[in-house]
Amino acid sequence: MGSCGLEGKVLLPLAGKSALELTIERLLRSRRIDRLVVATSSLDQDEPVAEACARLGVPCFRGSADDVLDRVYRCAARFDMDHVAHFGADNPLIDPELCDEIIDLYLAGVGRWDYVSNNRPPTFPDGQEVEITSFDALEAAWHETDGPRRLACMFRYLAERPERFSIHNVTHDPDLHHERWTLDYQEDYEFLQALLERLYASNPAFGFRDVIRHLDERPALRRINAMHVRSRNGAQGPTGVESRSA
Repeated sequence: MGSCGLEGKVLLPLAGKSALELTIERLLRSRRIDRLVVATSSLDQDEPVAEACARLGVPCFRGSADDVLDRVYRCAARFDMDHVAHFGADNPLIDPELCDEIIDLYLAGVGRWDYVSNNRPPTFPDGQEVEITSFDALEAAWHETDGPRRLACMFRYLAERPERFSIHNVTHDPDLHHERWTLDYQEDYEFLQALLERLYASNPAFGFRDVIRHLDERPALRRINAMHVRSRNGAQGPTGVESRSA
């Protein structure tokens, strides 16, 4: 709730729901996610997130506000996760079919890859980030790193050590990294409101390719938040939703 870019963003209303609820609704359409857990902080300001999860019947784990790797690791341990996928709770357009494709790829390569992502570097739209790792690799990162490196990007330690971990990045052709569909700023919120006004009403199960077609038909929508450009390093923010894949 304390995002420095847009305070309280995960509970802002979108398509008649909160951004968090919309994200959860979309992830629950996945065939490969068998346990969904919202991992938030133990700060009082995040009590509304926990209350929202209770209303939605979704487990909520509360941990460190600053040490996000610790929060994610302890969440995974508490819920006995063998594999841990991360999805940002500020990405209400996340495509469950894309999530399944990447999870399937990871599971087919269990023992071959410790970490699979579509964001190192990004070629999918901002807001379609999927990353998954084994609990063993996550635990190794938790033991081996400390200090500022583990604060905001919980899987960065894995992604930046190909000599230590086997990593794989999924790419999209053409490169769509310039598309911005995440929720960090007021302009992002206005963009998502305008986009979802028609798209969600006509097809609640839309995928990222449907979003591309919708934007191609209404190019003015892209200009709403065009002033905010994503870095090509694929960094992600601290707010997230954790899952365990079958």
